[in-house]
Amino acid sequence: GDFIEDRAVVSPAEAVINVNLKDQTSHVLRTLTPREEKVIKMRFGLEDGSEHTLEEVGQSFAVTRERIRQIEAKALRKLRHPSRSRKLRAFLDGVRD
Repeated sequence: GDFIEDRAVVSPAEAVINVNLKDQTSHVLRTLTPREEKVIKMRFGLEDGSEHTLEEVGQSFAVTRERIRQIEAKALRKLRHPSRSRKLRAFLDGVRD
């Protein structure tokens, strides 16, 4: 008999990597200000799985979408800093292999 691989099933190793990635991502996001963290989570769908527009995020904070864009840009600059990005780079290196 032939076997067909079920790509929907996550291997135990992948499950551990996913949990570790989620933990590290949360840890890195907590280094931002609470406002920056919330903006990033909303913009990239890290809370509810739904990505929100600048307009939607702006409405939830009662500020303009331009202000949200500025907050997001500052937060992303912080996340790119080696002290933070190093914690997540190992996961990217693993994906490329």
